[in-house]
Amino acid sequence: MKVKTLTNWSGFVLLLLFLTLWSCQNSDTSTSTTKANPANSNPAIQQKVKELMGKMSLEDKVGEMTQMTIDVLSVGEPYELPEPHALDEEKMRRVLVDLKVGSILNVGGHAYTQEYWHEIIGRIQKMAMEEKPSGIPVLYGIDAIHGTNYTMGATLFPQQSGLAATWNPEMATKMAEVSAYETRASAIPWTFSPVLDIGRDPRWSRLWEGFGEDVLLAKRMGLAAIQGYEGDDVSDPFKVASCMKHFLGYSMPWSGKDRTPAYVPERLLREYVMPTFQAAIDAGARTVMINSGEMNGIPTHTDSYILKDLLRDEMGFKGLAVSDWEDIILLVKRHRIAKDHKSAIKMAINAGVDMSMVPIDTDFPILLKELVEEGEVPMSRINDAVERILTLKIELGLFENPIYPMSDYPKFGSKEHSDIALDAALESIVLLKNEQQLLPLSDQAKVLVTGPAANSLNPLNGGWTGTWQGVDAKYNTPNKMTILDAVRDRLKVSRTVVEFVEGTNFTETINIPKAVAAARRCDVAIICLGELPYTEKPGDIDDLDLPPAQQELVQAIAATGKPIVLVLAEGRPRVIREIEPKAGAILMGLLPGNEGGRAIAQILFGDYNPNGKMPYTYPRFANTLLTYDHKGTERISQEFGTDAFRPQWPFGYGLSYTTFEYSDLQLSADRLQADGTLEVSVKVTNTGDRDGKEVVQVYVADKVATVTPPVKRLREFDKMELKAGESKTVSFDIPIQQLAFVGRDMRWTTEPGDYEVEIGGLKAPFELVEN
Repeated sequence: MKVKTLTNWSGFVLLLLFLTLWSCQNSDTSTSTTKANPANSNPAIQQKVKELMGKMSLEDKVGEMTQMTIDVLSVGEPYELPEPHALDEEKMRRVLVDLKVGSILNVGGHAYTQEYWHEIIGRIQKMAMEEKPSGIPVLYGIDAIHGTNYTMGATLFPQQSGLAATWNPEMATKMAEVSAYETRASAIPWTFSPVLDIGRDPRWSRLWEGFGEDVLLAKRMGLAAIQGYEGDDVSDPFKVASCMKHFLGYSMPWSGKDRTPAYVPERLLREYVMPTFQAAIDAGARTVMINSGEMNGIPTHTDSYILKDLLRDEMGFKGLAVSDWEDIILLVKRHRIAKDHKSAIKMAINAGVDMSMVPIDTDFPILLKELVEEGEVPMSRINDAVERILTLKIELGLFENPIYPMSDYPKFGSKEHSDIALDAALESIVLLKNEQQLLPLSDQAKVLVTGPAANSLNPLNGGWTGTWQGVDAKYNTPNKMTILDAVRDRLKVSRTVVEFVEGTNFTETINIPKAVAAARRCDVAIICLGELPYTEKPGDIDDLDLPPAQQELVQAIAATGKPIVLVLAEGRPRVIREIEPKAGAILMGLLPGNEGGRAIAQILFGDYNPNGKMPYTYPRFANTLLTYDHKGTERISQEFGTDAFRPQWPFGYGLSYTTFEYSDLQLSADRLQADGTLEVSVKVTNTGDRDGKEVVQVYVADKVATVTPPVKRLREFDKMELKAGESKTVSFDIPIQQLAFVGRDMRWTTEPGDYEVEIGGLKAPFELVEN
């Protein structure tokens, strides 16, 4: 493939005015057959890094280690930028030329058009490469996490929890491929994605940004996303550098609230927290973002055990480690382990942070330079960090191609891309309940659509959509359908009446009596509940129950006796124990994105057979937050009179409009050695009258171990499609090492003893014996 390359900076002003008039030349960008090695082993890259380093001053180097938000380059005060957004030439020169800042991030408050991204990043790169003595281009980063969510008109997919609900790694790859394409189309080469934090606490405000509670599922989905972002050659104009988030232990706050202290025992850290990152490192992920919080009393940004001993020495990461937002100065303001900013910088850089997301503080490079001159930060630490930064810039091809012309990206926001997003949304929807086959609904059914999530794209997309919190509808993609829009569109052919009454907003009642009156006139009520978008600290909550106003709406409509379909649009599971019995059917939408409304309508009326499965456990009580792989037994002894594990819906749960039967579970042997492979097969039959997809989930239980074993662990899975009446036998080869756990000596181990395989309700024992 031939692509155009910007080479004539002197004509750049014309580029800004006439975006199609590029001065360019052709260059061959065919991808390599093997993944580029981020360990700096490419001799040509090493030589170029060496040449650049030889010409750089200390000021150049500390500038490269500085990342600032676009606000500091813009007209107005940071976080209070006037409209329309504009760059400030004097501020740009101060940051890019005087301070020699090497990386810029973020968006000035809200999404920009693709054309405007090209204009501003073009100006930034022009100044950096023409006026900065080193001529090194800027590395621009953005939170493109479910598509290029800060570019108007981009394709928006389900958030990561929704992708996890597909149990289809191919969907994660497709999302990341489209996102990489459209992010590069916006002149940005670096995305702060994927989140690899394991999501085992439903209170946490960023649960929806991860791939669920299980290590294997999260690892498979994370690897698939990284492959989609980076491909086999990250310099490809359709690829971006990925960023593993957030190293390490960020998703484990004891309070359940964002950026509050975490206490993670080493065994839990090694068995549940590290594996997703280790797999990503082994796959060549280019960058990592450090945990904003503190773990076991030590802020991660200062923990050399985490950032050096684990990340570098043990796990083998060779790429760029970037801080999170303002986290070095927060060592003074929040954590109070540094007496001043200069001391905080010394701690973080010496611990292993390569690039500081300051993001508005112009003192960072000045103070870091002083620390080096005073001998408080060794020059070797600076050189290591800058070599990693330069290597990434070279790998991305920024020196030759700082940005590509928009004309190279004709598929941006295309129907082809939105169709992929629709497929992902369809597979992400989980059917949680369907009594007496209430769903699918008849085309002739007169329906009421009500509830706060019924007529808004915001609860379908969640945070990081147009704006940081995703609540400003002004920046939603035009012409995308809400659930109400999609239901009306679906029924327009049959001319069936669709009534709409909001009933409540997310926290307060509005017109419930009107909704009840409308329900009496209809055959079925589709009640759309959920959460306003949120992320990070603004998403902290004090009560996991669904807000009372929404529950009141369900109770009032249930009193009419009309059938109820609940549609949940949630970033985390909100407790609905009291209203669940009132619904005949329940659909779970784990932030399915811009195409979520269409997907939900297709499932409601039977155009698509649901096949999503829960990526986490949905609790029944706010004080019973166990994961599926909890320790101990399934049930407390009867004298205590209560169940140990009785969630509303378990991990891996999800219904279909057809039925599947499992039979003929076979193991290759009933005695295996530790260096062997467990071969498992099972026959799956579609016993219903509709074609459908089923996720075959293989669980293994270690019956007795020297460390209390979980009741079971997911060890393999596969998604398959079966026609009505069709049977298939699916097989899995599971290396015994895959059954290992972290033992008392903190090493991965397998132990002789009795084990049990469980698939689809079938169980088969085997014994592991010593070699």
